[in-house]
Amino acid sequence: MIRIIHQRDKCIGCNACVEAAWSRWRMSRKDGKSVLIGGVKKKHTYSAVVGDDERRENIQACGNCPVGIIQLTQL
Repeated sequence: MIRIIHQRDKCIGCNACVEAAWSRWRMSRKDGKSVLIGGVKKKHTYSAVVGDDERRENIQACGNCPVGIIQLTQL
């Protein structure tokens, strides 16, 4: 299992995470920033725990983010 951590307030809305992992990420129509599906907000970050079956696509989403606001942690 992995934990995805997203610093949404720093998102520039480039859509790179959605392109890599469309089942876990969406773009908000309200503000144009990415949304971590299933993410729980704590202070200024969102986090979600996902299974290993989503590891590869979210590693790609993390690597594609031009502002480096997605982190992955092995649980």
